[in-house]
Amino acid sequence: MKAKEERFFTIRDVQRILVCIAAGTVMAVNLRTFVHTGGLLPGGIAGLTVLVQGIFQRFFGMDVPYGRLYLALNAFPILLAVRKIGKKFTAYSCITIGVVTILTEILPTTTITYDTLLISIFGGIINGAAISMALLAGATTGGTDFVAIYLSERYSMDGFNYVLGFNAVILCCAGLLFGWDKALYSIIFQFASTQVIHVLNNRYKKNTLFIVTDKPDEVVRCLNSDVRHGVTEMHVFGTYRRQERTMIYSVISTPELKMVLKDLKEVDPAAFINVIKTDQVSGRFYIKPND
Repeated sequence: MKAKEERFFTIRDVQRILVCIAAGTVMAVNLRTFVHTGGLLPGGIAGLTVLVQGIFQRFFGMDVPYGRLYLALNAFPILLAVRKIGKKFTAYSCITIGVVTILTEILPTTTITYDTLLISIFGGIINGAAISMALLAGATTGGTDFVAIYLSERYSMDGFNYVLGFNAVILCCAGLLFGWDKALYSIIFQFASTQVIHVLNNRYKKNTLFIVTDKPDEVVRCLNSDVRHGVTEMHVFGTYRRQERTMIYSVISTPELKMVLKDLKEVDPAAFINVIKTDQVSGRFYIKPND
């Protein structure tokens, strides 16, 4: 029992906590600099929070604290994450949410530039980097990120594209209420953020492998040892040497690709391997669950 308790909290857990704190700090600083100066709407719950703040300030003359409102709007996504994604994953995400909540209320507003286009581009890049940091640690920055991850794991699709649709609704509301200039600049901000996430986060990306080999049994054993995906063996005919060959077909996740290619080259250095990016699969595809 004592050994299990000692292993319950590992160095990896400490690293994840530190990265979550860093991600929350970067996001909070971005909100208090670029986003606040440009009057932009960031994506997801953060953008909804800014929109609700603007509504209360304009129509009711009330200043609603960003941090507490942001925390309240995250309540439902947090419950969804606990039930559908994982308790430990949600706990780490709450660390990031807590850091953003606290720092956005205590950090002073700082202006780096008044150029709205620069704010939109670089603010979006920093926002996407903060979200990617949290995803790297096995967490999120909260809000619609929970929904995006749930859709990605449940339906093997890129859920962040659907979140972009939710953000479009928020921007339309902001445009109708407060003018279209800031809404249009916010589209640039959110597009830049989404592109950074797509580049840095490869957890839900997939690759199709076509392996032509003379050692099919060894290749199949290698794949079964490295990953938990189905493998299909096909008998084909090589026209160059005019002889029977074997082609192995499998779909694996992008984070597994480097290790698999390395091991395959050790098993069969003469194997011909074609790697194709896969946008979507239908059917059972194993994704390592969030803890």
